[in-house]
Amino acid sequence: MDMNLEMTSPHSLPSPNGELIATLLPPSIIVRAIETLEVFRTIKLPPDLSSGVTSFLWSPSSTRVLVAVVDEVHLFSVTDSGFHGTAKIPSSVAKSTFVDFGATDHEVCIWSPFGTKLTIVNFASSKVVEIANPKFYHAASAPRGCSFRASTHHLALLTRSSGKDMISIHSPKIRETERSWCPDTIDAQGLGWTPDGKWLVVWESSAQSPRVILYTSDGHIFKDWKGPLLHASHVPYDMDLQSGSGVRTVTLSPDGRLTAIANGSTCICILDTPSMVEKMRLRHPQVVQPKDTLQIWQEQDTLPNTGRFSSPAFVRATQAVTPQWTMLSSVQDPISGCNFAKFDCSSSLLATRLEDAPGTIWIWDIPSSDLRAVLMYHANVTTLEWHPTQPELLLMRCEGESYGNLVFTWDPISHGPRSINTTPRFSGTPSGKTYATWLRANTEAAAVFLTDHATCMVASLADSDAESVPWRDESAPTSPMSHKGDTDVRSSPRLASSLGDAEDSINFDVDDDYTSEPDDTFQFRKFVGH
Repeated sequence: MDMNLEMTSPHSLPSPNGELIATLLPPSIIVRAIETLEVFRTIKLPPDLSSGVTSFLWSPSSTRVLVAVVDEVHLFSVTDSGFHGTAKIPSSVAKSTFVDFGATDHEVCIWSPFGTKLTIVNFASSKVVEIANPKFYHAASAPRGCSFRASTHHLALLTRSSGKDMISIHSPKIRETERSWCPDTIDAQGLGWTPDGKWLVVWESSAQSPRVILYTSDGHIFKDWKGPLLHASHVPYDMDLQSGSGVRTVTLSPDGRLTAIANGSTCICILDTPSMVEKMRLRHPQVVQPKDTLQIWQEQDTLPNTGRFSSPAFVRATQAVTPQWTMLSSVQDPISGCNFAKFDCSSSLLATRLEDAPGTIWIWDIPSSDLRAVLMYHANVTTLEWHPTQPELLLMRCEGESYGNLVFTWDPISHGPRSINTTPRFSGTPSGKTYATWLRANTEAAAVFLTDHATCMVASLADSDAESVPWRDESAPTSPMSHKGDTDVRSSPRLASSLGDAEDSINFDVDDDYTSEPDDTFQFRKFVGH
């Protein structure tokens, strides 16, 4: 069962709390309630935001939305029609490389090109703080160079100047430096607070000797892990682990009790936090033997196109199988090791992917230290996302034109990965660029938000009509609704439509595409099926 919302906009996102959907449809942002699909609020945009949008984000608490263009960052409130904040970037400064919210809804972080500075704008206090030389400043790497403490909102930032790493701790309100120190690393590759906020984890580059350091909040070393110990009874496996270079991946479990560390080998060390004592060692086998406690699912080739939409089928293996390992040419550098590891929300399952077997996903049962499932695809798996609140529920995407409109979900009791084919759901020519993420909905059945940058859809994984879904069936209209002129076609009591007067706007001077007309007709359709 799913709902369709048809629109022409490359920017449409669900709120972190799973209750709203914001769609950037110049000259407005349309915010709808997922439960009723009614317009919750319409936010009018300034004329200069009609094109060139580089970032469109929800705030952590789902109360504000951010719209960034080349030289400005705008912040709008979903609940307060009188709030509009603007941070202006001078034309002399190159385009920012990454923009994101800080620890709260009123804090925005702007990374400048080439790591020249990190600008933190506080829209509540009208203050701007600039921190020089952040080590990581691109969208893919900046998040691992900074971390906000869950309990107090202190910022830990990794900077680098004159060839030396530096860690600084900044106060939660005015972001002044409370303390700083040079970590005992040559080329640190990331840092992060533990979920309970007691410890700061820092790890060394994979080009260096393996090292993960646990610091106290005032910069003292509490534990220093310098690689796995060799065991005489597992010499061949340990030699592989020992020769796997430095640390490639560090992952903390949501409950803060475990740390998963991987290098260039096929092994993963699971350490106890904060003692940093190894609890178990997980090894990816070259050949996988099926058994009662291990599910092996292989994607099967489908029949040629017959005019009907077909999805990949998965068959459970009954004999030993070998994952599809990457074949390298003579001019390519060898690649190996785990490049992805993530715990589910219960910290009981760990999903991993190897660099040299990118089409195979390994699911480990942490309490028993056993391999629970192996999912084998014909294409490289590019997206892995556990459900934020429901344990043991995984979402996956694969690369390739034939997988462009496919999304897969898996759980231990399903008969292999289940596919969601958006091609028959989305109108028009398939774009092959489907974006999918879990919807944080308080319902029995999980739900997925999908968009191909023209149409967005909320799909429920309910197995029967008796299970609850994020929306109310009776509220789904059967005919298109036009939003030309007055957008409050449902008479939503909390609809607001003004930017606010000039005196209600907050402006900061930070020192240092749409090419077609928007289609503002929304249509809702309900599909029943699995």
